[in-house]
Amino acid sequence: MAAVPFSSVEWLLAGRYLRTKKQESFVNVIAGFSFVGIALGVAVLIIVMAVMNGFRIELLSRVLGINGHMRIDSLTGGFEDYDAEAAKILAVPGVVRAAPMVQGQVLASANGVQSGALVRGLTRENLLNLPLVAKGLEPQGAADAFEGSMVILGARLAQQLGLGPGMRVTLLSPEGDVTVMGRAPRKKTYVVAGIFEVGMIEYDSSFIYMPLKEAQLFFGRGNKTDSIEVMINDPDTVENWREPVRLASPPNARLYDWKQINAAFFDALIVERNVMFLILSLVILVAALNTISGLIMLVKDKGRDIAILRTMGMSQWGVMRVFFIAGSAIGFVGTILGLILGVLFCLNIEEIRQFMSWLSGTQLFSPEIYFLSKMPAQMEVDEVIAVAVMSLTLAFIATLYPSWRAARLDPVEALRYE
Repeated sequence: MAAVPFSSVEWLLAGRYLRTKKQESFVNVIAGFSFVGIALGVAVLIIVMAVMNGFRIELLSRVLGINGHMRIDSLTGGFEDYDAEAAKILAVPGVVRAAPMVQGQVLASANGVQSGALVRGLTRENLLNLPLVAKGLEPQGAADAFEGSMVILGARLAQQLGLGPGMRVTLLSPEGDVTVMGRAPRKKTYVVAGIFEVGMIEYDSSFIYMPLKEAQLFFGRGNKTDSIEVMINDPDTVENWREPVRLASPPNARLYDWKQINAAFFDALIVERNVMFLILSLVILVAALNTISGLIMLVKDKGRDIAILRTMGMSQWGVMRVFFIAGSAIGFVGTILGLILGVLFCLNIEEIRQFMSWLSGTQLFSPEIYFLSKMPAQMEVDEVIAVAVMSLTLAFIATLYPSWRAARLDPVEALRYE
């Protein structure tokens, strides 16, 4: 017999043992389950990791696309010389936007429908510096009319209130004038200049943009703003800009970055992602354990063949390699098939979601629940490689014990009762 490791003879024998024979159908059923389990485990793990990454990236892009990377709040009732203060912050290297802002809660009503909303007062220039809002603004040129008693509404809020461009919406704010009877709510009617949509239900259903001067008047701020929103070049390294921006900020101000404001939300996503990776890895582990049981049964059924091979001169290592190749082939082909299925699913996940929604007659991935209007999937090459390596490693390890059992089989004992 050839003594060369992993010779063509060993590959031929391994392939022969993996072929279906009627009397060995149960062994092949177990091997088939192992193969399908590994393929599905790898595919599902890739899909889930891609969706979790997509969630984080999409949510992060929308949260940071409509909110500042940092927010500077006044501790003394507002910023008076806010344009000069914003100019100082904008002069810090790496800062690309510093927008004075007024913010307040209101009750919006139109056509007999009421809904709570958050009003943000910005200048036209600072509104256009929010690309996520500017590119989703309808009709074109709506920003040109953004002045005076004109407001811009989120798409879902406008839909809920039955509003469109040119129609009127009434805003009611509890922050009204102080009278002898207490604080009186302030109420005013505005014209809808345009409607924006960013694709995140939380913002599309609750945000209203108002010209800065009008917001100061409506909320009784006088000539002050509540805060200054800051955007930088690289939000992922926002910690590096905290100190320079703080030094350029006005006194008696407090600075928050987006990681502090949204810490609980994004930490929850990371924990969920790690837990899902651990749980779904168990699917691959279970499939690998099925491979062990299938190979052990195959070794038992092939005891006579092993004995003959040993008497013909094949070494223990040669026998071990034959069964190692047979078991590893299941893991390798299953992993490759899982990779293909997972990648194809991720590349067409939105089309698949729409088809399943049409087939079931229900809305899968509801924006009201998941905050996004489309199902995101973002594959990362290093994660896909890590899943493949983990699957192959488990599959290879699972073949060692059955292969060792085959190599340790005594030819005399195997042939004694044949």
